[in-house]
Amino acid sequence: MKKAVSIALIAALAAGCFAGCGSKKATDTFYIGGIGPTTGDASIYGNAVKNAAQIAVDEINDAGGINGYKIAFQFEDDQNDTEKSVNAYNTLKDWGMQVLMGTVTTMPCLTVGEKTAQDNMLQLTPSGSSADIPALGDNIYQICFTDPNQGTASAQYISNKKLAKKVGIIYNSSDTYSSGIEKTFVSEAEKQGIEIVAEEAFTNDSNTDFSTQLQKCQSAGADLVFMPFYYKEASIVLTQADQMGYEPEFFGVDGMDGILSVENFDTSLAEDLMLLTVFAADAEDEATQNFVEKYKEQFSDVPNQFAADAYDAIYVIKSALEAADCTPDMSSEDICSACEDALASLSVDGLTGTGMTWNEAGEVSKDPKGVIIKDGVYVSMDN
Repeated sequence: MKKAVSIALIAALAAGCFAGCGSKKATDTFYIGGIGPTTGDASIYGNAVKNAAQIAVDEINDAGGINGYKIAFQFEDDQNDTEKSVNAYNTLKDWGMQVLMGTVTTMPCLTVGEKTAQDNMLQLTPSGSSADIPALGDNIYQICFTDPNQGTASAQYISNKKLAKKVGIIYNSSDTYSSGIEKTFVSEAEKQGIEIVAEEAFTNDSNTDFSTQLQKCQSAGADLVFMPFYYKEASIVLTQADQMGYEPEFFGVDGMDGILSVENFDTSLAEDLMLLTVFAADAEDEATQNFVEKYKEQFSDVPNQFAADAYDAIYVIKSALEAADCTPDMSSEDICSACEDALASLSVDGLTGTGMTWNEAGEVSKDPKGVIIKDGVYVSMDN
Protein backbone atom coordinates (compact mmCIF):
# COMPACT_ATOMS: atom_id res chain seq x y z
CA MET A 1 0.00 0.00 0.00
CA LYS A 2 2.81 2.40 0.94
CA LYS A 3 4.56 1.55 -2.33
CA ALA A 4 1.41 2.33 -4.34
CA VAL A 5 0.94 5.66 -2.56
CA SER A 6 4.58 6.58 -3.14
CA ILE A 7 4.33 5.82 -6.86
CA ALA A 8 1.14 7.85 -7.14
CA LEU A 9 2.73 10.76 -5.28
CA ILE A 10 5.82 10.72 -7.51
CA ALA A 11 3.63 10.63 -10.61
CA ALA A 12 1.58 13.57 -9.36
CA LEU A 13 4.69 15.60 -8.56
CA ALA A 14 6.17 14.81 -11.94
CA ALA A 15 2.99 15.83 -13.73
CA GLY A 16 2.89 19.06 -11.78
CA CYS A 17 6.50 19.79 -12.65
CA PHE A 18 5.92 19.19 -16.37
CA ALA A 19 2.80 21.34 -16.32
CA GLY A 20 4.32 24.15 -14.32
CA CYS A 21 8.01 24.00 -15.25
CA GLY A 22 7.87 22.88 -18.88
CA SER A 23 6.10 25.95 -20.24
CA LYS A 24 8.14 29.11 -20.79
CA LYS A 25 5.19 31.10 -22.06
CA ALA A 26 4.10 34.19 -20.17
CA THR A 27 0.43 35.12 -20.28
CA ASP A 28 1.15 38.85 -20.59
CA THR A 29 3.24 38.60 -23.79
CA PHE A 30 2.45 37.91 -27.45
CA TYR A 31 4.74 35.26 -28.92
CA ILE A 32 5.64 35.94 -32.56
CA GLY A 33 7.93 33.55 -34.40
CA GLY A 34 9.92 33.93 -37.60
CA ILE A 35 11.50 31.44 -40.00
CA GLY A 36 14.00 31.98 -42.80
CA PRO A 37 17.54 31.29 -44.01
CA THR A 38 20.15 33.05 -41.88
CA THR A 39 22.87 30.72 -43.17
CA GLY A 40 23.42 29.24 -46.63
CA ASP A 41 22.98 30.60 -50.14
CA ALA A 42 19.79 32.57 -49.40
CA SER A 43 21.00 34.04 -46.10
CA ILE A 44 20.94 37.60 -47.42
CA TYR A 45 17.14 37.34 -47.48
CA GLY A 46 16.68 35.66 -44.12
CA ASN A 47 19.01 37.96 -42.24
CA ALA A 48 17.36 41.03 -43.75
CA VAL A 49 13.96 39.78 -42.60
CA LYS A 50 15.20 38.84 -39.13
CA ASN A 51 16.96 42.17 -38.60
CA ALA A 52 14.11 44.36 -39.79
CA ALA A 53 11.50 42.40 -37.86
CA GLN A 54 13.53 42.89 -34.70
CA ILE A 55 13.64 46.65 -35.30
CA ALA A 56 9.85 46.70 -35.59
CA VAL A 57 9.40 44.54 -32.47
CA ASP A 58 11.70 46.82 -30.46
CA GLU A 59 9.84 49.92 -31.65
CA ILE A 60 6.48 48.46 -30.72
CA ASN A 61 7.67 47.30 -27.30
CA ASP A 62 9.25 50.70 -26.59
CA ALA A 63 5.96 52.38 -27.53
CA GLY A 64 3.92 50.27 -25.11
CA GLY A 65 3.35 47.07 -27.04
CA ILE A 66 0.17 45.68 -28.59
CA ASN A 67 -2.96 46.53 -26.61
CA GLY A 68 -0.57 47.19 -23.74
CA TYR A 69 1.17 43.81 -24.02
CA LYS A 70 4.79 43.28 -25.06
CA ILE A 71 6.06 41.06 -27.88
CA ALA A 72 8.51 38.18 -27.54
CA PHE A 73 10.17 37.45 -30.89
CA GLN A 74 12.19 34.39 -31.87
CA PHE A 75 13.62 33.68 -35.33
CA GLU A 76 14.72 30.22 -36.50
CA ASP A 77 17.13 29.42 -39.36
CA ASP A 78 15.85 27.01 -42.04
CA GLN A 79 18.71 27.35 -44.57
CA ASN A 80 16.06 27.56 -47.33
CA ASP A 81 15.37 23.86 -46.76
CA THR A 82 11.82 22.52 -46.45
CA GLU A 83 12.60 19.86 -43.86
CA LYS A 84 14.59 22.28 -41.70
CA SER A 85 11.76 24.79 -42.01
CA VAL A 86 9.25 22.30 -40.61
CA ASN A 87 11.66 21.55 -37.76
CA ALA A 88 11.92 25.29 -37.10
CA TYR A 89 8.14 25.57 -37.04
CA ASN A 90 7.85 22.79 -34.49
CA THR A 91 10.55 24.43 -32.36
CA LEU A 92 8.61 27.69 -32.36
CA LYS A 93 5.36 25.92 -31.48
CA ASP A 94 7.11 24.34 -28.48
CA TRP A 95 8.33 27.82 -27.54
CA GLY A 96 4.72 29.07 -27.49
CA MET A 97 4.37 30.85 -30.84
CA GLN A 98 0.95 32.39 -31.47
CA VAL A 99 1.65 34.06 -34.83
CA LEU A 100 4.19 33.18 -37.54
CA MET A 101 5.99 35.89 -39.52
CA GLY A 102 7.46 33.73 -42.28
CA THR A 103 8.70 31.83 -43.95
CA VAL A 104 11.04 33.92 -46.07
CA THR A 105 11.49 31.76 -49.18
CA THR A 106 8.79 30.16 -51.28
CA MET A 107 9.33 26.40 -51.10
CA PRO A 108 9.68 26.30 -47.28
CA CYS A 109 6.68 28.63 -47.09
CA LEU A 110 4.57 26.19 -49.10
CA THR A 111 5.62 23.32 -46.84
CA VAL A 112 5.19 25.15 -43.54
CA GLY A 113 1.98 26.71 -44.83
CA GLU A 114 0.39 23.28 -44.88
CA LYS A 115 1.24 22.93 -41.18
CA THR A 116 -0.08 26.36 -40.20
CA ALA A 117 -3.30 25.70 -42.11
CA GLN A 118 -3.77 22.46 -40.18
CA ASP A 119 -3.06 24.24 -36.89
CA ASN A 120 -5.08 27.38 -37.78
CA MET A 121 -1.99 29.47 -36.96
CA LEU A 122 -1.99 33.03 -38.31
CA GLN A 123 0.85 33.25 -40.86
CA LEU A 124 2.14 36.34 -42.67
CA THR A 125 4.97 35.71 -45.11
CA PRO A 126 7.05 38.79 -45.91
CA SER A 127 8.47 37.40 -49.14
CA GLY A 128 6.96 34.03 -50.09
CA SER A 129 5.57 35.09 -53.44
CA SER A 130 4.08 31.98 -55.03
CA ALA A 131 0.42 32.24 -56.01
CA ASP A 132 0.00 28.78 -54.47
CA ILE A 133 0.70 30.07 -50.96
CA PRO A 134 -2.65 31.81 -50.27
CA ALA A 135 -4.49 28.74 -51.52
CA LEU A 136 -3.13 26.70 -48.60
CA GLY A 137 -5.60 28.18 -46.13
CA ASP A 138 -7.56 31.19 -44.94
CA ASN A 139 -4.91 31.73 -42.25
CA ILE A 140 -2.09 32.71 -44.64
CA TYR A 141 -1.38 36.26 -45.86
CA GLN A 142 1.31 37.71 -48.11
CA ILE A 143 3.09 41.03 -47.63
CA CYS A 144 4.86 40.82 -50.99
CA PHE A 145 3.39 40.60 -54.47
CA THR A 146 2.52 37.18 -55.85
CA ASP A 147 4.68 35.97 -58.73
CA PRO A 148 1.96 36.53 -61.36
CA ASN A 149 1.49 40.11 -60.18
CA GLN A 150 5.22 40.77 -60.51
CA GLY A 151 5.21 39.58 -64.11
CA THR A 152 2.20 41.67 -65.02
CA ALA A 153 3.50 44.77 -63.24
CA SER A 154 6.94 44.45 -64.87
CA ALA A 155 5.49 44.34 -68.38
CA GLN A 156 3.28 47.32 -67.63
CA TYR A 157 6.20 49.27 -66.17
CA ILE A 158 8.47 48.59 -69.16
CA SER A 159 5.68 49.64 -71.50
CA ASN A 160 4.65 52.77 -69.59
CA LYS A 161 8.26 53.96 -69.26
CA LYS A 162 9.00 53.05 -72.91
CA LEU A 163 12.14 51.19 -71.83
CA ALA A 164 12.40 48.85 -74.82
CA LYS A 165 10.95 47.86 -78.17
CA LYS A 166 12.29 44.31 -78.30
CA VAL A 167 12.60 42.17 -75.17
CA GLY A 168 14.45 38.93 -74.56
CA ILE A 169 13.65 36.78 -71.53
CA ILE A 170 15.95 34.48 -69.60
CA TYR A 171 14.22 32.49 -66.86
CA ASN A 172 14.56 29.42 -64.63
CA SER A 173 12.05 26.87 -65.89
CA SER A 174 12.69 24.58 -62.89
CA ASP A 175 11.82 27.28 -60.34
CA THR A 176 8.20 28.10 -59.49
CA TYR A 177 9.09 31.70 -58.65
CA SER A 178 10.85 32.40 -61.95
CA SER A 179 8.56 30.49 -64.30
CA GLY A 180 5.44 31.97 -62.67
CA ILE A 181 6.66 35.52 -63.26
CA GLU A 182 7.78 34.72 -66.81
CA LYS A 183 4.41 33.31 -67.78
CA THR A 184 2.39 36.37 -66.77
CA PHE A 185 5.06 38.74 -68.12
CA VAL A 186 4.70 37.20 -71.58
CA SER A 187 0.90 37.41 -71.41
CA GLU A 188 0.89 41.05 -70.33
CA ALA A 189 3.67 42.02 -72.75
CA GLU A 190 1.44 40.96 -75.64
CA LYS A 191 -1.35 43.18 -74.30
CA GLN A 192 1.09 46.08 -73.95
CA GLY A 193 2.43 45.70 -77.48
CA ILE A 194 5.91 44.61 -76.35
CA GLU A 195 7.67 42.36 -78.84
CA ILE A 196 9.18 39.27 -77.20
CA VAL A 197 12.02 38.21 -79.48
CA ALA A 198 13.52 35.44 -77.32
CA GLU A 199 12.37 33.21 -74.46
CA GLU A 200 15.36 31.30 -73.14
CA ALA A 201 15.16 28.90 -70.19
CA PHE A 202 17.70 27.39 -67.84
CA THR A 203 17.34 25.03 -64.88
CA ASN A 204 18.88 24.64 -61.45
CA ASP A 205 21.27 22.14 -63.02
CA SER A 206 22.43 24.57 -65.71
CA ASN A 207 22.65 27.88 -63.87
CA THR A 208 26.33 28.70 -64.37
CA ASP A 209 26.60 29.20 -68.13
CA PHE A 210 24.21 31.58 -69.87
CA SER A 211 26.21 32.16 -73.05
CA THR A 212 23.69 30.35 -75.28
CA GLN A 213 20.71 32.26 -73.88
CA LEU A 214 22.54 35.59 -74.20
CA GLN A 215 23.64 34.88 -77.76
CA LYS A 216 20.06 34.12 -78.78
CA CYS A 217 18.82 37.35 -77.19
CA GLN A 218 21.60 39.29 -78.92
CA SER A 219 20.97 37.67 -82.31
CA ALA A 220 17.26 38.44 -82.01
CA GLY A 221 18.01 42.11 -81.42
CA ALA A 222 16.72 42.33 -77.84
CA ASP A 223 17.45 45.81 -76.47
CA LEU A 224 16.24 44.74 -72.99
CA VAL A 225 16.68 41.41 -71.23
CA PHE A 226 14.11 40.55 -68.57
CA MET A 227 15.53 38.39 -65.77
CA PRO A 228 12.87 37.07 -63.36
CA PHE A 229 15.22 35.14 -61.07
CA TYR A 230 17.60 35.55 -58.16
CA TYR A 231 20.63 37.78 -57.89
CA LYS A 232 23.37 35.11 -57.87
CA GLU A 233 22.45 33.81 -61.32
CA ALA A 234 21.94 37.42 -62.46
CA SER A 235 25.51 38.29 -61.49
CA ILE A 236 26.72 35.51 -63.78
CA VAL A 237 24.49 36.71 -66.62
CA LEU A 238 25.85 40.25 -66.33
CA THR A 239 29.44 39.00 -66.20
CA GLN A 240 29.03 36.80 -69.28
CA ALA A 241 27.16 39.51 -71.21
CA ASP A 242 30.06 41.86 -70.56
CA GLN A 243 32.57 39.25 -71.75
CA MET A 244 30.73 38.86 -75.06
CA GLY A 245 30.24 42.61 -75.53
CA TYR A 246 26.46 42.49 -75.29
CA GLU A 247 25.06 45.66 -73.70
CA PRO A 248 21.26 45.64 -73.54
CA GLU A 249 19.21 47.09 -70.72
CA PHE A 250 18.68 44.54 -67.94
CA PHE A 251 15.46 44.42 -65.89
CA GLY A 252 14.73 42.19 -62.88
CA VAL A 253 12.23 41.68 -60.08
CA ASP A 254 12.46 41.49 -56.29
CA GLY A 255 14.77 38.44 -56.27
CA MET A 256 17.40 40.69 -57.86
CA ASP A 257 17.70 42.69 -54.65
CA GLY A 258 21.04 41.61 -53.19
CA ILE A 259 23.16 41.61 -56.33
CA LEU A 260 25.47 44.30 -54.95
CA SER A 261 26.46 41.92 -52.14
CA VAL A 262 27.54 38.95 -54.29
CA GLU A 263 31.04 37.87 -53.33
CA ASN A 264 33.72 38.40 -56.03
CA PHE A 265 31.23 40.06 -58.38
CA ASP A 266 32.30 43.22 -60.19
CA THR A 267 29.41 45.42 -59.09
CA SER A 268 30.20 47.99 -61.79
CA LEU A 269 28.55 45.51 -64.18
CA ALA A 270 25.27 46.09 -62.36
CA GLU A 271 25.33 49.80 -63.18
CA ASP A 272 21.98 50.82 -64.73
CA LEU A 273 20.39 47.49 -63.83
CA MET A 274 16.68 48.08 -63.24
CA LEU A 275 14.31 46.13 -61.05
CA LEU A 276 10.75 46.35 -59.91
CA THR A 277 10.32 46.38 -56.17
CA VAL A 278 8.10 47.94 -53.50
CA PHE A 279 10.87 49.65 -51.55
CA ALA A 280 13.60 52.15 -52.36
CA ALA A 281 16.04 52.91 -49.56
CA ASP A 282 16.67 56.41 -50.93
CA ALA A 283 12.99 57.40 -50.74
CA GLU A 284 12.53 60.79 -49.12
CA ASP A 285 9.56 60.07 -46.84
CA GLU A 286 10.23 60.25 -43.11
CA ALA A 287 9.24 56.65 -42.33
CA THR A 288 11.70 55.22 -44.85
CA GLN A 289 14.50 57.53 -43.76
CA ASN A 290 14.02 56.60 -40.09
CA PHE A 291 13.98 52.89 -40.89
CA VAL A 292 17.08 53.06 -43.09
CA GLU A 293 18.94 55.06 -40.44
CA LYS A 294 18.12 52.53 -37.71
CA TYR A 295 19.01 49.59 -39.93
CA LYS A 296 22.36 51.10 -40.91
CA GLU A 297 23.13 51.95 -37.29
CA GLN A 298 22.35 48.47 -35.97
CA PHE A 299 23.53 46.27 -38.83
CA SER A 300 25.98 48.42 -40.84
CA ASP A 301 24.10 47.78 -44.06
CA VAL A 302 21.42 49.29 -46.29
CA PRO A 303 18.09 47.46 -45.94
CA ASN A 304 16.65 45.76 -49.00
CA GLN A 305 13.05 45.08 -49.98
CA PHE A 306 12.91 41.89 -47.93
CA ALA A 307 13.80 43.89 -44.84
CA ALA A 308 11.11 46.47 -45.57
CA ASP A 309 8.48 43.78 -46.16
CA ALA A 310 9.38 42.12 -42.84
CA TYR A 311 9.18 45.44 -41.00
CA ASP A 312 5.73 45.98 -42.48
CA ALA A 313 4.72 42.40 -41.64
CA ILE A 314 5.28 42.96 -37.92
CA TYR A 315 3.23 46.15 -38.02
CA VAL A 316 0.45 44.41 -39.95
CA ILE A 317 0.38 41.75 -37.22
CA LYS A 318 0.18 44.51 -34.63
CA SER A 319 -2.68 46.22 -36.48
CA ALA A 320 -4.60 42.96 -36.84
CA LEU A 321 -4.17 41.99 -33.17
CA GLU A 322 -5.28 45.43 -32.05
CA ALA A 323 -8.26 45.58 -34.42
CA ALA A 324 -9.36 42.12 -33.22
CA ASP A 325 -8.92 43.06 -29.52
CA CYS A 326 -6.63 40.06 -29.02
CA THR A 327 -4.93 39.32 -25.71
CA PRO A 328 -1.94 37.04 -25.06
CA ASP A 329 -3.99 34.54 -23.06
CA MET A 330 -5.91 33.61 -26.22
CA SER A 331 -4.98 30.42 -28.06
CA SER A 332 -3.22 30.69 -31.41
CA GLU A 333 -6.36 29.28 -33.05
CA ASP A 334 -8.61 31.95 -31.53
CA ILE A 335 -6.10 34.68 -32.41
CA CYS A 336 -6.03 33.46 -36.00
CA SER A 337 -9.81 33.45 -36.37
CA ALA A 338 -10.13 36.91 -34.84
CA CYS A 339 -7.38 38.37 -37.03
CA GLU A 340 -8.86 36.86 -40.19
CA ASP A 341 -12.00 38.88 -39.54
CA ALA A 342 -9.94 42.00 -38.83
CA LEU A 343 -7.78 41.68 -41.94
CA ALA A 344 -10.87 41.50 -44.14
CA SER A 345 -11.40 45.22 -43.63
CA LEU A 346 -7.94 46.40 -42.52
CA SER A 347 -5.93 49.05 -44.37
CA VAL A 348 -2.28 49.56 -43.35
CA ASP A 349 0.24 52.20 -44.36
CA GLY A 350 3.78 50.83 -44.45
CA LEU A 351 7.20 51.24 -45.99
CA THR A 352 6.21 49.10 -48.96
CA GLY A 353 2.76 50.48 -49.63
CA THR A 354 0.16 53.03 -48.61
CA GLY A 355 -3.30 51.71 -47.85
CA MET A 356 -2.31 48.04 -48.11
CA THR A 357 -5.32 45.72 -48.13
CA TRP A 358 -5.83 41.96 -48.52
CA ASN A 359 -8.35 40.05 -50.57
CA GLU A 360 -10.13 36.90 -49.43
CA ALA A 361 -7.22 34.76 -50.68
CA GLY A 362 -4.71 36.67 -48.53
CA GLU A 363 -3.01 38.46 -51.43
CA VAL A 364 -1.87 42.03 -50.82
CA SER A 365 -2.79 45.05 -52.91
CA LYS A 366 -0.13 47.78 -53.22
CA ASP A 367 1.81 49.65 -55.91
CA PRO A 368 5.31 48.63 -57.09
CA LYS A 369 8.25 50.98 -57.57
CA GLY A 370 11.02 50.96 -60.12
CA VAL A 371 14.63 51.33 -58.99
CA ILE A 372 17.89 51.52 -60.89
CA ILE A 373 21.47 51.00 -59.72
CA LYS A 374 23.49 54.20 -60.03
CA ASP A 375 27.01 54.59 -58.65
CA GLY A 376 26.66 51.38 -56.71
CA VAL A 377 23.39 52.19 -54.92
CA TYR A 378 19.69 51.71 -55.59
CA VAL A 379 17.96 54.87 -56.80
CA SER A 380 14.24 55.32 -57.34
CA MET A 381 13.14 55.72 -60.95
CA ASP A 382 9.86 57.28 -59.85
CA ASN A 383 11.02 60.29 -57.82
